[in-house]
Amino acid sequence: MIRFDRVPKPDDFDRETRLPGEAWLAANPDGRPRDFWTPFKGKLAEGFGNLCAYSAMYEPVGTVDHFVSCDEDRTRAYEWQNYRYCAAWINSSKGNAPADNLLDPFEIEDGWFELHLPSLQLRVSANIPHELRDRAEFVLIRLHLRDDERLMRQRQEWYRMYQCGELTHDGLRRKAPLIAAAV
Repeated sequence: MIRFDRVPKPDDFDRETRLPGEAWLAANPDGRPRDFWTPFKGKLAEGFGNLCAYSAMYEPVGTVDHFVSCDEDRTRAYEWQNYRYCAAWINSSKGNAPADNLLDPFEIEDGWFELHLPSLQLRVSANIPHELRDRAEFVLIRLHLRDDERLMRQRQEWYRMYQCGELTHDGLRRKAPLIAAAV
């Protein structure tokens, strides 16, 4: 994981998503909130540099993650500041984990996680505050960030492309910044 800056809310978000969403919630006190957010997925992806908020790698077909899940707090379903861009399978892995058990990509600091070469495993670094270490380890396990085959194959390919000269260090930094930092 790396730190991401908050993404500015699009001008038409309230009109197109928040207000209809709040009306839907008022009329439907139970069940999964209706998806009014997907039309803004592209803007969210741009704000994250098309990187998954959790794997910190290029994600061309990501999804909108509710950092505070709809199961935890339905009233946050249509709040722009609650959205993170991420790979769909990572979002599914996160599920309804309480936000207090996670680390927010908007609040972590660069250097709290490091990728080790040549294994390409993601680990919690010594730079993370001691009181956050257990949460960081939970995130690595729950979201499969440490060494899941799906991520390992992506990391291996980005690293291979860099080693073979198919991708510059600057390109690697844009597509897989944790690998670029390890190099």
